[in-house]
Amino acid sequence: MSRPARARESVLDAFERILIEDGGRAATMDATARVAGVSKGGLLYHFGSKEALESGLIERLKVLAARDIEAMNTAEEGPIAYFLRSSAMEDDPLDRALVAVSRLAQGGNPAAGAVIRGIREQWADALRPHAKDETALELVMLVSDGLYFNNAIEGAEISGPVPTGAEMDALIALVEASARA
Repeated sequence: MSRPARARESVLDAFERILIEDGGRAATMDATARVAGVSKGGLLYHFGSKEALESGLIERLKVLAARDIEAMNTAEEGPIAYFLRSSAMEDDPLDRALVAVSRLAQGGNPAAGAVIRGIREQWADALRPHAKDETALELVMLVSDGLYFNNAIEGAEISGPVPTGAEMDALIALVEASARA
């Protein structure tokens, strides 16, 4: 990756980290430049405004989600198993981008909310051919949402159960048996 592209990614990484760790109010241009280790001029070279920075992060999420959907469609274990297994966050780039863009949506960014809804629809569209009907598809989507939510609150005072290993395999088998076309 060329130096300017890497610098641009470092700025996005910093903005993402601030959103995740400190929320939208803390994610200023100055804070982003400081965390990224670039001058304000260096940040403005890549992102001329906070809106451009938010758009860059949203685009990152779109690219990562497209890769995830491609991986889901080609997963050896099948799309439903892949989708459910990947619903337990692993602090990977997709998880981080999704959480950061969610913070933007919570702060009132309509484009962020729209892209999150759009990605959820893309996941549903990829799963639809593997579900016997819309109710079965909704079961898969809601179990995924629950896994993601429970994983997101892990470490808080009330942590949710996040199955792993044989427990996750059993959950996937149950959902697949109920949902398969």
